[in-house]
Amino acid sequence: MLIRILSFSLLTASILVAPVRAEDLALADDATIEDESGTLNPPELSLGAVQRNIERGHADMMTCAQGYFITKSGRHELARELFRLCADKGWTGAMTWMSQLENNGLGAPYDPDAATEWDRRAAEAGDPVGEFNLGLAMIRGHGVVQDIEAGRRLIDRAAETGLPIAERMVSSGYDPEEVTPDADNWKYGPRF
Repeated sequence: MLIRILSFSLLTASILVAPVRAEDLALADDATIEDESGTLNPPELSLGAVQRNIERGHADMMTCAQGYFITKSGRHELARELFRLCADKGWTGAMTWMSQLENNGLGAPYDPDAATEWDRRAAEAGDPVGEFNLGLAMIRGHGVVQDIEAGRRLIDRAAETGLPIAERMVSSGYDPEEVTPDADNWKYGPRF
């Protein structure tokens, strides 16, 4: 059992710090261990399986959910491929993640217009995070023409679903400072 735990820990650590290489994708599948207790590292959860799913155009809930881990491990290009596929298949969470990648220049240049477009798609599909993000962008005029009233309506809709950040924004009188980390303020100032 200790060997299984150590193997898993070493595999996880190597995934978090190393860039993805073709041999890594094959190794992830080779790390599968089956015994009477079950299957450790089943191949459907490996990076190799994710890459094959992207190549086949297959986007299920488990595959799309792995995009979070992939982007948090710094593999933004792979995360973009996966989130784009998932978004094109209608997964609204992938749309808001694409917005986050665009809005922070992760895996591609910073692009507030593209970020807002992803949030618009999510909002139109009824996703409360997309509604909140688009509403906030409209209040700021960031990546979209400023329209404070329309932005407030979107944030109200998101708050009605119980989205905590939207509720906080409403209770602050729609003050963007309430929900914006100080480190991001440079994005929202006037552009000359």
